[in-house]
Amino acid sequence: MVPHLEALKDAKACPLWHDTDLMPDPLPALASDEKCELLIVGGGFTGLWAAIQVKERKPDAEIILIEQTFIADGASGRCGGFLSSSIAHGETNTEHQFPGEAVRLQQLGAQNMKEYLETLERYNIDAHYEHVGETDVALDPESAERLRAEYETARDEGADVVFFDREAMRAEVNSPAFYAGMWHRGGQDGVIDPARVCWGLKEVLLQLGVRIFESTRLLDLEPAGKESMRAGCEGGVIHSDKVLLATNAFPSILGQVRRSVVPVWDYQLATEPLSEEQIDKIAWPRSRHALSDYNNMFHYFRLTKDNRITWGGGASVRYYFNGGTNPSLADAPACYEQLAREFFEYFPQLEGVKFSNKWGGIIATSTRFCMVPGVAYDGRVAWSVGYTGHGVGASRFGARIGIELLGYQPSDILKLQFVTKKALPWAPEPFRWIGIRLTQSALIKADKNGGRRGLWLRFLDMMDMGFTC
Repeated sequence: MVPHLEALKDAKACPLWHDTDLMPDPLPALASDEKCELLIVGGGFTGLWAAIQVKERKPDAEIILIEQTFIADGASGRCGGFLSSSIAHGETNTEHQFPGEAVRLQQLGAQNMKEYLETLERYNIDAHYEHVGETDVALDPESAERLRAEYETARDEGADVVFFDREAMRAEVNSPAFYAGMWHRGGQDGVIDPARVCWGLKEVLLQLGVRIFESTRLLDLEPAGKESMRAGCEGGVIHSDKVLLATNAFPSILGQVRRSVVPVWDYQLATEPLSEEQIDKIAWPRSRHALSDYNNMFHYFRLTKDNRITWGGGASVRYYFNGGTNPSLADAPACYEQLAREFFEYFPQLEGVKFSNKWGGIIATSTRFCMVPGVAYDGRVAWSVGYTGHGVGASRFGARIGIELLGYQPSDILKLQFVTKKALPWAPEPFRWIGIRLTQSALIKADKNGGRRGLWLRFLDMMDMGFTC
């Protein structure tokens, strides 16, 4: 059998983060009509962080959180666990989308990260956090030159960055694919176990008196008079003063939220724990860098506490016609085979290692490549969606915006363009599918041509719709 297929054949179709005895049993579904001050729809990062922050700002707030399946089942429990302080998807995208706000947003991102980690510590949530920064790796000479130029600019601006030439990068992580690397070691960026974050927050919320109903789907949402909302759910009706929609990539009950994001499937693999011999062959577990390609269609890969490698992204990312979110789309043999083949192109010396897990998750992507907040029904309903791959950290800030839009200690951040500027909605089908496929093909071509952007990407740049980060 072909080596990469042999490595993949016994992989369990389950997110690595879920494959543990620590996974809590789901809570009962809603089974009666209820009332509360705040209803949160969605049990991922945004919903959980929103509930925590409301409780810290207003301890007596009565909160109900509903989740369609179980806590950490969506992207929050299926992501790579890369914790970044970026809340607007990188400096280039920030300047492009929100002129004049880059410094302020960078400060808010650093503050958000500090408060994120302080919360985990305060509530004794062991999320397997490792402060390793983030490291970009160039895969060809042209990309190495561009990466060095970016490094020199960042260094001159005072950033805490380290550049590795080809030999130095391979001493850090031994891969014949690497031509250079840049390590962003400042701040508190790193990696975590995302499901542990969700389950830890869930336990804390229950202790704080938040009522959580899993296996509970929202069916409809409408005003109930001038001061409250009525949420029809499977199992009962919830009347609340305010509602936060934290559904991210999954179809929202509100059209304006649905048009803000598209669901993009991302697939990942995880190896079995590396042996000492395998560790010696790649050196990586000594440096423990959190890695991503310096590409448009980038792979992201990291180590876990028990020295597994998780591997995802690249050209295996998929958008399905009409925004498919059905769980059956996680069964994607061709995507897993492509990821496995590419893994051994990066680490041929690991031939013989087995993949223990394979899984898919959904990224919510907006046209501005970062979160889209909003408010409706005279301030009674708010949302924050569309983190475009940066939701591990940015979702806490998105939750903060959402609750402030609902009146929980609003601050001056609500005056930022980041909050007030409307995102361009996605086009309807079939134009959306055609546009996304054309763009993905163009990004893959650009990666093969040293990053040079073709006519289609330059057109999107001109229309403020290009992937510029």
